[in-house]
Amino acid sequence: MTHAHPFLNAEQKKQLSGIAKRIVFAGKGILAADESTGSMAKRFSGIGTENTEENRRLYRQLLFTADERVNSCISGIIFFHETLYQKTDSGKPFPQLIKDKVMVVGIKVDKGVVPLAGTNGETTTQGLDGLYERCAQYKKDGADFAKWRCVLKITENTPSELAIMENANVLARYASICQMHGIVPIVEPEILPDGDHDLERCQYVTEKVLAAVYKALSDHHVYLEGTLLKPNMVTAGHSCPKKNSAEEIAMATVTALRRTVPPAVPGVTFLSGGQSEEEATINLNAMNQCRLHRPWALTFSFGRALQASALKAWGGKAENGKACQEEYIKRAMNNSLAAQGKYQPSGDKGAAAQESLFVSDHAY
Repeated sequence: MTHAHPFLNAEQKKQLSGIAKRIVFAGKGILAADESTGSMAKRFSGIGTENTEENRRLYRQLLFTADERVNSCISGIIFFHETLYQKTDSGKPFPQLIKDKVMVVGIKVDKGVVPLAGTNGETTTQGLDGLYERCAQYKKDGADFAKWRCVLKITENTPSELAIMENANVLARYASICQMHGIVPIVEPEILPDGDHDLERCQYVTEKVLAAVYKALSDHHVYLEGTLLKPNMVTAGHSCPKKNSAEEIAMATVTALRRTVPPAVPGVTFLSGGQSEEEATINLNAMNQCRLHRPWALTFSFGRALQASALKAWGGKAENGKACQEEYIKRAMNNSLAAQGKYQPSGDKGAAAQESLFVSDHAY
């Protein structure tokens, strides 16, 4: 008979649960500023800015020093490794800057996707080697939560059973290692929006993937109260001719979560998945207005959907710093309202609010 040998004591569980609850406190969500150097190159090329370490630091400094209006909207920020060790112009380490705002510092700990042999172009995520030691160091350096992204794609023959199980087990192993070091793991099984599949197909696959993930987390004795889930919203594929309403997307997403995600999980922090800024906000708002019972907080962990207008407004120019911050603050406030089911589109669009942020085979 299976027997779990406890690896967390009561105090450790209390700390993990406390961090997770802080992150999904009512009306708050996450800024995902964990883009790799390569991803930042793509973002900067779109605004004609050179991808240097200093420019990356300057841009993120603008986001991190936005005024107190974001404090009631953003509970945590996910850093890339480089960013965790950068400082403001005045010499204050970024993690300390974030903690002074009573936000939680997070860190991306995976090392990207690699091909999964024996599959039709499917992948798994690398980075488990050395993760135990890296988590110990990241905890010392100020990180209290982490993120690990696995990627699955919907086609006629995928995701395969092998890809679903492999990625579920990788996520579970990552989660248990994080918890051993007092770090809350955000579990991210992303089903890409690539393809022409309909809403029903995405819901079916999402349910299968999440069921496998929570089975694996159980097998690895992961403490669910000290975790968060970062899934895709259930949407039709980007190339699907039928466009669903926000209410249809909300019903499909909440139904999939209700069938697979235990109530012990404190919150679900959605990724935006290539939706436009406004689209992601409207869909999140619809989920929080959905009539179905939701035992977990439903909020956001957006990267592109919090930054697209801000990045465009900045344009790599120092004199545009204030405009960049205002766009970011606007998106943060809108998503805070959406996380409470209180968002009402005002017509005050951002510089890129309606632009599709879809990238085929998105990797970062």
